[in-house]
Amino acid sequence: MHYIGDNLRHFALPLGGLGTGTIALAGNGALRQWQLHNIGNHGGHVPDSFFALRLSRVEPPLDEVRLLQGPSLEPTDTPLVTDDVVPVGERRLQEVIRPIGPTRVTATYPQARVDYETDLPLQLSLDVFNPLVAADADVSSQPVVGFTFTLHNPGEISLHGKLAGALQNSVGWDGVTPIDGVTCSLYGGNTNRVRRAPGWTQLVLENTALPIDHPGSGQLVLSADAADSLVHPQWSRPEEFVAFLNGPVTPASGPSAAGSTWNGGLAVPFNLEPGETKQVRFLIAWHFPNRYVDFNQFGPHPEYGHSRFWLGNAYTRRTPDAVAAAESFIAQWSEQEALTTAWTEAFESSSLPGEAGSRLAALVADVRSPTVFQTADGDVLGFEGVLGASTGMWGGRYGGSCPLNCTHVWNYEQTLSRLFPSLERNMRDTEYDVMQAPEGYIPHRVRAPLYMKQLWDVVIGGPEEPALDGMLGSVLKTYREVRQGAGLDWLGRRWPQVVRLLDHIHDKWLRDGVLRGIQPSTHDIDLCGVNSFMGTLWLAALRAAEEMALLLGEDGTAYRKLFEAGSKAYDELLFTGEYYRQVLEPNETRDFQWGDGCLADQLIGQWWAHQLDLGYILPADHVRTALRNVVRHNLRTGFHDFDHPYRVFADVDDTGLLMCTWPHGGRPDVPTRYCDEVWTGSEYQVAAHCLYEGLTDEAMSILNGLWTRYDGTRRNPFNPIECGDHYIRNAAGWSVLEALTGYDHNALTKSITFAPLAIARSADTWQFPFTTDTGWATATRSSDNLTITCQAGHLDLSTITIDGTNHPIDAHIYPGKPLVIPTT
Repeated sequence: MHYIGDNLRHFALPLGGLGTGTIALAGNGALRQWQLHNIGNHGGHVPDSFFALRLSRVEPPLDEVRLLQGPSLEPTDTPLVTDDVVPVGERRLQEVIRPIGPTRVTATYPQARVDYETDLPLQLSLDVFNPLVAADADVSSQPVVGFTFTLHNPGEISLHGKLAGALQNSVGWDGVTPIDGVTCSLYGGNTNRVRRAPGWTQLVLENTALPIDHPGSGQLVLSADAADSLVHPQWSRPEEFVAFLNGPVTPASGPSAAGSTWNGGLAVPFNLEPGETKQVRFLIAWHFPNRYVDFNQFGPHPEYGHSRFWLGNAYTRRTPDAVAAAESFIAQWSEQEALTTAWTEAFESSSLPGEAGSRLAALVADVRSPTVFQTADGDVLGFEGVLGASTGMWGGRYGGSCPLNCTHVWNYEQTLSRLFPSLERNMRDTEYDVMQAPEGYIPHRVRAPLYMKQLWDVVIGGPEEPALDGMLGSVLKTYREVRQGAGLDWLGRRWPQVVRLLDHIHDKWLRDGVLRGIQPSTHDIDLCGVNSFMGTLWLAALRAAEEMALLLGEDGTAYRKLFEAGSKAYDELLFTGEYYRQVLEPNETRDFQWGDGCLADQLIGQWWAHQLDLGYILPADHVRTALRNVVRHNLRTGFHDFDHPYRVFADVDDTGLLMCTWPHGGRPDVPTRYCDEVWTGSEYQVAAHCLYEGLTDEAMSILNGLWTRYDGTRRNPFNPIECGDHYIRNAAGWSVLEALTGYDHNALTKSITFAPLAIARSADTWQFPFTTDTGWATATRSSDNLTITCQAGHLDLSTITIDGTNHPIDAHIYPGKPLVIPTT
């Protein structure tokens, strides 16, 4: 997808592996949002870290030093976003080194190409990426960013010069404290050393004076793929680096003084004859092992005492330091770049409509942002998002938003389960082995470290009591994980815990076939009465329980009877002929409820049911009618005259799906919380559900509105915002890919299904990527056959269903050996 002009203003592509932290490539080619130090901070900036060019020509004379950044664009007034903020250090740098000129960016996560426009007699571009291979969590969790510069001499006169990279030694930094040049109170004792490896030059940035358990202890590496790279290992001001590019200089020596650090840099000499093209590669690698519990786990915890709880990072267990991480990646650079390129090209070249390919590929940034991390013990833990401008009024701007593993928000997330199912399964293990209380309920947050006393019989926060929708989601996610490769042995171990959970829900909430009473929810308040938000999740959970019981050879009749009675009761009580309302008892509060309102997420359980092949849980015609009216009533274009009582996620000329509206009046004096907000996660959920129901016009109107809001002009395409940046609810979007393509995968039966919608195909031809629990592939349909091309991992398949026709096979598909199935 191409980004130019104003579309670059909020462009910030996060680059880094799962759980490693990230650096963002800004639209002008600068490096921003340094989040490598075990804390999320969109304002984190490491000065004097950049790329530069010295270009020379003998006749006619030319000798220029340019910063490989475009001019910084001025910020907009978009509420609750900071992706357009230009760091002070970047502005200062551009005063010392002239920017090369405007940029054009082509990006599909996690790759980007920057083309520089310049008045120099040189064509120059940058390709940047971090490895991403679906179903291979280790490869996709590397603390590296690879940069490849391509230089071309289009003229008739020889050119020569130096391509340079600079990086500040930020070892010891906390990721938050402002840095002024090389000055920061956390610096001191930093050293940079040169390391030569075959074909590469490395600058190793460290601080051996720090204790091994210091939060900022670690290592950085800047590498260039030339053994003869020139090195300026220790310097303080950009002017010194410019001097180095113009000739030999004397570097500083010894550790940095207290309160300061060193910058370091490499320069690769080059000569370009007329018409010649050369490439120069740079690499940044990092290693910061000491992740601690430095986030507020909803209230003071005196039982912590003076303890500092170490969590560590899984990525730092795979390699001992940044040097090893760099060398491991360099040895496989070409292979991993090819695998990553295959992934991005599969989305870009797909038959998905419009921008869908690039937009859906961007969803993976959610789970590889600082929102998600993996401890040294391998436990996958996730915040709801990263604190930022949208949370400053209550939770601050640094760190993780609303820890940890919030079951009700993660009910929406589907991306991690599809790309890295073993990691998603780990979150279920935590729910059952750590979070589940003896009574059977599961609190909606886990406390870290996991051996600490969990949140049983205490006020939790957001909402105060264990969230019912989160518990219902745990049942659905358990069945999902089984279908995604967890297997029957795993299910057999978990089944008694699922039964205890369902028994608790049944005994506490079920009355007359429906859930009643106080029902804590993802809206951070207690719902009550009879409502289809909880109701459809309950019905879907009962169907999932029935299927799981049958898989284990048990009788699922009890769950079927509860489901049938509940489905009839919910439909009769709530369906108005137009949509599903909420019915309250006379003695129940109207505060924070919606009553006769139209809730966007009123059919969330049916969305889940479609993904798990559970069939309809309410009458199909009523479902389609209600969904059509959700879009009719809640999708708004233009917010100029709209009253935003809380957070603003859509404004001015935006199109967005409101959480709740009252098309026929009756809005309570205190309506359901967040009703006037636009959540990207709910938009993706509703849009995918529309696609499952064949309501393609309604679905695309939602998606096009969402994608236009996040087109780079006023919001970042790679940063969904809700209660924080990189908000995980947005990862519901993966279901849009599967709904568009009619894709379904069941690892138990080794079967996959394709039934693309008309908007995702051209007659009988179509092409798109898909994932299984063991690998990923592309499916290409021609008029005569279907070709399955495995790109990474492997596929074990027994049946492929194409547009309703079963094709029995017994295939083990590996890269390089496509499977061709005749379809005529």
